[in-house]
Amino acid sequence: MAAAGWYHRDISQVVAEELLAKAGRDGSFLVRDSESVKGAFALCLLFQRHVYTYRILPDDEGLLSVQTIQGIQTKCFLTLPELIGAYQHPNNGLVTPLLHPVLRPRPAEDSGEPGRGRGLCRAGSGEGPAELLPLPADGEDARGWGHTVPCPGAPPSSRTHIPQQLQQRLQEQVRSSPASDFMGFMAEYLAQHVQDLEALCHGHPQLRHLSTALATACRALHSEIDFTLAGLETLARVFDPPASPRSPAREQVMPPCCSKIIHPPLQGFLSSDSDLELLLNKISTVNHLLSSLEKKVLKSLQETVTRHNLALPSVAVAPLPAARPLAVQNFEVKVGKSQRAGVTVDVESGTVTITKRGSGSPEEVIPQDKILQLIKYQSVQSKVRLVCARENQKSLSRDFIFPSARKREAFCQLLQLMKIQHSNLDEPEIISVYVGTWNMGSTPPPRSLASWLTSRGLGRTQDETTACIPHDIYVIGTQENSLGDREWVEFLCASLKSLMAIDYRVVALQCLWSIKIVVLVKPEHQRRISHVHTSSVKTGIANTLGNKGAVGVSFLFNGTSFGFVNCHLASGSERTHRRNQNYSDILHSLALGDKRLGGFDLTLRFTHLFWFGDLNYRLDMDVQVGACRGQAGDSGGRGAPGVIVPSLAQDILTHIVKKEFQALLAVDQLNLEREKNKVFLRFSEGDISFPPTYRYERSTRDTYVWQKSKPTGMRINVPSWCDRILWKSHPETHVVCNSYGCTDDILTSDHSPVFATFEVGVTSQFVPKEAPGSSPEALACIEWESIEVILKTTSRSKCYIEFHSYCLEEVQRSEENTSQNCDIPGFLKLLWSSKHLPVLNPILPDLEYLGDQHLLLSIKGVESCESYGECCLALRSAIGTTAQQFETFLFHRGEETGSVRGRMRVRVPRGRCGTRERLYEWISFEEEDAEPAAEPPMCPKLPPQRLSRPRSLPEPATGYTNPAYFILEGVP
Repeated sequence: MAAAGWYHRDISQVVAEELLAKAGRDGSFLVRDSESVKGAFALCLLFQRHVYTYRILPDDEGLLSVQTIQGIQTKCFLTLPELIGAYQHPNNGLVTPLLHPVLRPRPAEDSGEPGRGRGLCRAGSGEGPAELLPLPADGEDARGWGHTVPCPGAPPSSRTHIPQQLQQRLQEQVRSSPASDFMGFMAEYLAQHVQDLEALCHGHPQLRHLSTALATACRALHSEIDFTLAGLETLARVFDPPASPRSPAREQVMPPCCSKIIHPPLQGFLSSDSDLELLLNKISTVNHLLSSLEKKVLKSLQETVTRHNLALPSVAVAPLPAARPLAVQNFEVKVGKSQRAGVTVDVESGTVTITKRGSGSPEEVIPQDKILQLIKYQSVQSKVRLVCARENQKSLSRDFIFPSARKREAFCQLLQLMKIQHSNLDEPEIISVYVGTWNMGSTPPPRSLASWLTSRGLGRTQDETTACIPHDIYVIGTQENSLGDREWVEFLCASLKSLMAIDYRVVALQCLWSIKIVVLVKPEHQRRISHVHTSSVKTGIANTLGNKGAVGVSFLFNGTSFGFVNCHLASGSERTHRRNQNYSDILHSLALGDKRLGGFDLTLRFTHLFWFGDLNYRLDMDVQVGACRGQAGDSGGRGAPGVIVPSLAQDILTHIVKKEFQALLAVDQLNLEREKNKVFLRFSEGDISFPPTYRYERSTRDTYVWQKSKPTGMRINVPSWCDRILWKSHPETHVVCNSYGCTDDILTSDHSPVFATFEVGVTSQFVPKEAPGSSPEALACIEWESIEVILKTTSRSKCYIEFHSYCLEEVQRSEENTSQNCDIPGFLKLLWSSKHLPVLNPILPDLEYLGDQHLLLSIKGVESCESYGECCLALRSAIGTTAQQFETFLFHRGEETGSVRGRMRVRVPRGRCGTRERLYEWISFEEEDAEPAAEPPMCPKLPPQRLSRPRSLPEPATGYTNPAYFILEGVP
């Protein structure tokens, strides 16, 4: 099927509609893989400017049929080309016959990528350049389907037509293959394969000409294997037991099936068949040697130890050190306008002590259970308000101004940790997550990674008072990591153990060549981790090489789902589009999370998704540098002694020296692509306040190297923020980025390691206060007043909505939409009334349980059952007696595909409305001029049947938030 021009493999519906829109003729069609049924296809057909999608399904016997309107007899076909040929005739149930196939577009040529030009390479003589074979013109038949192989008696036109088809297929393959020279041999064979074809038709299936072509193409492989095989045999003989004078001759190294092979230098070919057999035997020998060599060496070393009574030194296992208690921390603050005071935080004893300087006032000790609220001011980043309870039931507020915002954050983190340690909860409600990414440059790491693992260096870093507080989860992503898997994991565990005195447990390790991701957790959390999944995706040359790609890990922490993706995208300033495509391929192919949510966009499958790595996006600036390096610490006109740096390059260095990063981030390719909604839709990233992390001269962080020699020539590398950490979370969940920066003392690579730390709210298995069956079951219900959907599509299909949630026993679906409007080109507006929407009954009716739940919605076409877009809705802000408005975006395969809005309410039965304040909810944000209540209650109470909406979220809008949909306001 790969040669069918109208078959577009796994493209998305959005891309299919774009291709059909460009074709513009009624009857234009293409076929793509179905996204809802494995092994099925989707037939997309253009008629009167609208796209109609039909499913092509296989039956139990593998026969294919099209799902069309009722009343049309189903026809079954053995192959997809037969099916397409049959539906080129009218009256088959389609809106129009299949008239004009839309062929796959040729892959865009990536500048800087060798071997991507149009044409097939023919091996030339000597060392000269390869000769290009002419290819069929665009108008020639490139389908390669539905033709039988002619025997010698066939007409000459059909016999000559077959090489054209095969040349077209080879052309399609060579564009995405790194072995263009090898393909030249195959091109020669295709021009002569008719002789094998004639022999086959006469009953001679040996394919002599193919054997000759393969033997010629693999000639260079013989010498490489001979060289490797000689080295392996020598190493194996070193560890063979010494031969006794009376013992028989030593056993051959190679397996019995290969013992007769002799490996002299190859001077010529006896025959193509025997030469291929010899090559296969050599490969088998290498395979046998590699698989047996480790066992042979291990056995030899063990025998040596036994024979010479060598005692291996026993490794003394030191007792696991207890977690280091946190030291008492002191802060200097201002109280009021000028009064200075000392604030002491003792996490272990659970107290905060305030001592005013020079006033003679006694110390004031506040127990942690008397601290009601901590309010961070947004207008003054170093100011915080502490609200405490007193004996007389009245509260007391104190404002503290710290020397810096970092000191304030350290104070807040310590109080948060104090609350956690003294909460007496069986399960955590908040955890800390560390994420690190580093392109190691294919060199071993330094002996210490302390600055990286403790978030110290440049940017928004941890204060020294909190840097050594151990995180609950460490996720380490590396690229170009030359260490072995076990060696790297052991190195990380030992590093953390020396820093934190905790023996972290390995949750998962996933590797793709030199791209690795390691997840480590505290020992007490190991039982809380479940449903661990790992996956990897190759995005290197032709998407078959793992030098570029992604590795991922997903798991559940109690009731909260986490996803982590570490990637290494295409390099080169000019390859932004290729990086965007890498992101799309990873998003589509990475198999993580609950399999039942496989039809949803990867970014919607997890409560929290963290995406990081060497994303390789550069500064979008055209710099021509004659010098090879520029010093980041020199704002003058010279980069290195005696070397003049051009003015634009010098401007970049000046901005870096002055820490004027915003001017450079304005031309950061990742930021620009995100603004255009090309990648990382609705992801978040911390503020970047650290210098570009690439490309440094190794062994220093003072000099950027601007030039890099590549096989395609000299490449300019503008200093860039290649290494990034982003995240995306479900709405109305708690996640706070506490640090985002890079190290300045790890110098072994041309990249600086990057880190980010997060405070994340988590949920656990909810246990209702009333046991099931103890009283008549009262059900909570999710009701809809209406739902309105805007799709970016040229389809006119009727649609239905699927509702997925862990709080539902099974997937629910709506009826078909009540009405629709497609008067505005490129958009389809759908409406569901309450009568056509299901009432959803959650498994548990408790308010506290429902406040943590989310609904995933998928808009699907009735005919195709393909998704047009998905979204996530939080139940928290919809709990109450009156319907609340919601509006959000629809996503599909990483693209924004529309918008959805409506009104919903979550009804909670009486007696199930109890709730409590979460540990992360006692810290809030407030503007300077907004004063808290004079006497806040000891235990904050929520309005009946209503959970508070997080202050960081905007209020629901009455209109569309995306300007692209303003044209639809008022359209029925």
